[in-house]
Amino acid sequence: MKGQTLEIKTQTMTAMGQDWNVAVLGPADADRTILLCNGIGASVETIRPFVDHFKRTRLIAFDVPGVGRSPTPFSPYRFSNLTRMLDDILDQLGAGIVDVFGVSWGGGLAQQFAFDFQKRCHTLTLAATAPGMIMVPGNLSVLSKMATPKRYTDPEYMLKVGAEIYGGEVAFNKELLKDHSMAMKAGDTRGYIYQLLAGAGWTSYFFLPRIKLPTLILMGEDDPLVPPVNGRILEKRLPNATLELVDCGHMFVLTQAERVADRIEEFIHEEAMIAA
Repeated sequence: MKGQTLEIKTQTMTAMGQDWNVAVLGPADADRTILLCNGIGASVETIRPFVDHFKRTRLIAFDVPGVGRSPTPFSPYRFSNLTRMLDDILDQLGAGIVDVFGVSWGGGLAQQFAFDFQKRCHTLTLAATAPGMIMVPGNLSVLSKMATPKRYTDPEYMLKVGAEIYGGEVAFNKELLKDHSMAMKAGDTRGYIYQLLAGAGWTSYFFLPRIKLPTLILMGEDDPLVPPVNGRILEKRLPNATLELVDCGHMFVLTQAERVADRIEEFIHEEAMIAA
């Protein structure tokens, strides 16, 4: 990650009156497209080291309203508001049917999108996430540090608390944490609070059995923020899911970027062959 160019070419798109900062990455002639839902407070630039490892897949990533270059909306929203706007954006891009991927907070958004627009999805991949309110919570000390976006606006604070929050390899790789925080284009505090409110009281637990999509669940074995037992809850509720553990913490999408990208590409293309 160190020394890489983290800038991503983006465009402004408008859906239901809200401007979104959207990036379309990868080969234009790819036969599969991933809709990538990122973690809370994380701008599209933070996933550059991850998306660079996809070889035969197009990816559509975005800043959630109030994050990065997407302006903060006038009022709070719910996941279902965001999924309707994302459906509109995919229509504008001519994206057709997509494979949905969500990490951490974005995993909740991905679950909601797969439920609301199941016919537009080939597969669902969930990483380091949970079914919302009905989950086994992480360490309380860790969760208290997630209440504000300070780790994204203060690189020194990220270096101080990052190992405790994320666990795994970042405890030994301060350079990765530094690069991650420097790549961040943080939104404002209100935008961060809106993201927290979008998931407040929300749970996918009751509608997960109705999502019939082939689903891959990836969980970090040493994740203090979203304990891996939440992956087992998701696996039991989703009728066509496979759970795999990753030898890392919450940020395995970055610490093991190539391995995770390869696994996701293998999964979605295998499913394409089965469906053919």
